[in-house]
Amino acid sequence: MATAAAASASEAEAEPKAGPEAEGEQDEAKAARARRKVLSRAVAPATYKTMGPEWDQQEEGVSESDGDEEYAMASSAESSPGEYEWGYDEEEKNQLEIERLEEQLSINVYDYNCHVDLIRLLRLEGELTKVRMARQKMSEIFPLTEELWLEWLHDEISMAMDGLDREHVYDLFERAVKDYICPNIWLEYGQYSVGGIGQKGGLEKVRSVFERALSSVGLHMTKGLAIWEAYREFESAIVEAARPMAGFLSPSDWEQTFDSQLEKVHSLFRRQLAIPLYDMEATFAEYEEWSEDPIPESVIQSYNKALQQLEKYKPYEEALLQAEAPRLAEYQAYIDFEMKIGDPARIQLIFERALVENCLVPDLWIRYSQYLDRQLKVKDLVLSAHSRAVRNCPWTVALWSRYLLALERHGVEHRVISVTFEKALSAGFIQATDYVEIWQAYLDYLRRRVDFKQDSSKELEELRSAFARALEYLKQEVEERFSESGDPSCLIMQNWARIEARLCNNMQKARELWDSIMTRGNAKFANMWLEYYNLERAHGDTQHCRKALHRAVQCTSDYPEHVCEVLLTMERTEGTLEDWDIAVQKTETRLARVNEQRIKAAEKEAALAQQEEEKVEQRKRARAEKKALKKKKKTRGADKHRADEDDEKEWGDDEEEQPSKRRRVENSVPPAGEAEPGSEADLSGSSAPAATEPPLELKEVRGGARRRDVPKVPHDSSKDGVTVFVSNLPYGLGEPAATLRPLFEACGDVVEVRPIFSNRGDFRGYCYVEFREEAAALQALQLDRQSVEGRPMFVSPCVDKSKNPDFKVFRYSTALEKHKLFVSGLPFSCTKEELEEICKAHGTVKDIRLVTNRAGKPKGLAYVEYENESQASQAVLKMDGMTIRENVIKVAISNPPQRKVPEKPEARKAPGSALLPRQVYGARGKGRTQLSLLPRALQRPSAAQAENGPATPATTEAPKMSNADFAKLLLRK
Repeated sequence: MATAAAASASEAEAEPKAGPEAEGEQDEAKAARARRKVLSRAVAPATYKTMGPEWDQQEEGVSESDGDEEYAMASSAESSPGEYEWGYDEEEKNQLEIERLEEQLSINVYDYNCHVDLIRLLRLEGELTKVRMARQKMSEIFPLTEELWLEWLHDEISMAMDGLDREHVYDLFERAVKDYICPNIWLEYGQYSVGGIGQKGGLEKVRSVFERALSSVGLHMTKGLAIWEAYREFESAIVEAARPMAGFLSPSDWEQTFDSQLEKVHSLFRRQLAIPLYDMEATFAEYEEWSEDPIPESVIQSYNKALQQLEKYKPYEEALLQAEAPRLAEYQAYIDFEMKIGDPARIQLIFERALVENCLVPDLWIRYSQYLDRQLKVKDLVLSAHSRAVRNCPWTVALWSRYLLALERHGVEHRVISVTFEKALSAGFIQATDYVEIWQAYLDYLRRRVDFKQDSSKELEELRSAFARALEYLKQEVEERFSESGDPSCLIMQNWARIEARLCNNMQKARELWDSIMTRGNAKFANMWLEYYNLERAHGDTQHCRKALHRAVQCTSDYPEHVCEVLLTMERTEGTLEDWDIAVQKTETRLARVNEQRIKAAEKEAALAQQEEEKVEQRKRARAEKKALKKKKKTRGADKHRADEDDEKEWGDDEEEQPSKRRRVENSVPPAGEAEPGSEADLSGSSAPAATEPPLELKEVRGGARRRDVPKVPHDSSKDGVTVFVSNLPYGLGEPAATLRPLFEACGDVVEVRPIFSNRGDFRGYCYVEFREEAAALQALQLDRQSVEGRPMFVSPCVDKSKNPDFKVFRYSTALEKHKLFVSGLPFSCTKEELEEICKAHGTVKDIRLVTNRAGKPKGLAYVEYENESQASQAVLKMDGMTIRENVIKVAISNPPQRKVPEKPEARKAPGSALLPRQVYGARGKGRTQLSLLPRALQRPSAAQAENGPATPATTEAPKMSNADFAKLLLRK
């Protein structure tokens, strides 16, 4: 009956199983079944040899090495790349490429893609020795993916000839299963070990491998099933191989051997059915068919409980199946769920599964190692996770610091910890402060090794030597690379001084260190002096305390009152009368000087504020006068030029238009005898003779376009919430409203597109777009920098800057963004698609922004946003210094420098005069609107002129001229 059940199970296994395939890997399942058939054929002869000496291997025509040969053939058939016919040119090209890759790796051994390309080419060329060396070198630096390991293992299996080669393959399998959790590698490992059961201890080896595989990936809901089935097939094959031996053994021996083997298969079924796995129903049905006895009630209860658990896990597994790699968010949700349940084995498994696809996410490694450190605390698991973390993300200092702590926590040798620290220093951190952090972690470890009860010891000398080396390293290596030490407050030196003072009773060394700290720019900070004072107070003497506070009173610039108060308090409790008098005198002198400086600064600020107010009032008066003059001239012009009434109607008040400059159009110089609209001659009332009226075509050329009869529509500030301001548009835009409306209608219902025209009918390059809903206006802000006729348009909220003078819109972050790169030195012809093709080789590119000027011309700069910090860090290491079209680019983490606030001008005194304000210009210097419009004939030299300031009024002032006098002067021949 058992034989029939086994045969039925084998036939059922050949048919496709019902239920979902694990993560869509149907091909893998078919290949696994084929390999299990090979496995069954390989198990039988070796089992008979092990269990029955009378078994004649030649009767079945199977040799001891048949299993190895068949497996090697299957493996080599799977991994064979095919036959290629290489010509001489192709071979020479590959050799040149191999030499280039080897040279590049000699320069930068951390180029991951270069390693992969070199292995691929060497494998195609059949360079066996070089392929092995290249793979070995890469595996020492990087953890290899499942695909790379399987390719390597298949190659080595196909070439394994004897027992020594088999041991080499076993070693490779042991290394492969340590990098990541790889069910397929464990399956390959178990099936390959089956071929060696004929050797001494081979059967125990196979079972050991399968048991380790189950403990590693047996709980994997989608891929663990293949391991369980392979293990059961192996044990079932031994059962079938043991049946013919009944005639060679005594009934008692045969029954004991057979029953023991049957129990192994029963045990595997029961263990598997107690775990929630996909396709559990089929496994239960197979067990019912295979078992001769009814299934125990306890097994059925465990099976039902596992089914209930499976229903809880299914939403998370289905979310993983539906999402695209790397599925970090889905894995994070799954981890949170497992953490609530609290099963350590399942928590470890889901972390390992997440890290296979997110091995370059430092935060995930930190969370995993933190869980192992605080919950499991198993030395091998903890140290293995930390080691893999720093191999995957060597640029993350937090992982190295945690690794050093874990090594110390589990009592690893000092030599190993020192070697690990040296590896951390060469990892290539991206910030100067990272080096300070790793040095502090190592120095803390060395300090904990010292027995300070002894006056001198080897550990103490090593600690002092490490402190000195740390300071030298930060000064030489870090400052040279980052232009900063990363430790402006000298924290490492402070810790050294505390250790010398408190633990070594060496105040002389501590004082020397604090002198060095103060000479590095820290003497102006009160907290630094008080830290030194507290150290002297605790471990020094009163004389040095007093000396430190006296120096602090003279040097401190941020909080001098606090330092003075501490000095007076000390003298009040410990000092003599003479000490008190000296302290009072010094503090009063210092505070008087400080108050005087503050009064001067306050006066300066008040003067500047008053100056700004005066300028504002002056601008208001000037605008009011200009407006009144315009109205007066417009009325006069209407009386004298009735014929030009239509032209006069086109002249409007430009108060609502933000740009105040008037563009001069090419070929707009009027012919002789005619004054331009807006010129002094036209404003004064004189007009050119009708005979000199230019033709219409010339007017169009001079005006840039036919004058538009645009009604004056005042801006309604109450609609600012549903309006956006669009600027930097091309001046030659024919119909701005018709061009822009389709663009903005994609954001919502557009009420009005109101372009702004000059008095002459020219489009001024900006407009207002009013929406029906505020949400549409907010959506329209996303169109900022979109190209319109080759020029990026600027879209910003509609804000009255007269009421909000500090309002500025800049849509991009100006702070440190570790997931974004700043690329400079790009060729101007480099396109976004070309740059994306280069960048996506190092990670998932979310966005690329090419920086352009206002005209839309590229500036050779770009910002590249990656999915996470780790990908950006890798891209910096691999792209910095790359050549693109003969341009060597520079790549760095995006960290724009802070814009310097322009210094406020100081008031200066001119000789013999009252306080005169310094001329204030804008951030861009003297603008064109500040040019003198006075004719040279009327300009008179000033009597005196202050440096960088306005001219001093002359003693005799020229008489003021009326508009009529000014017009006569211009028309005078």
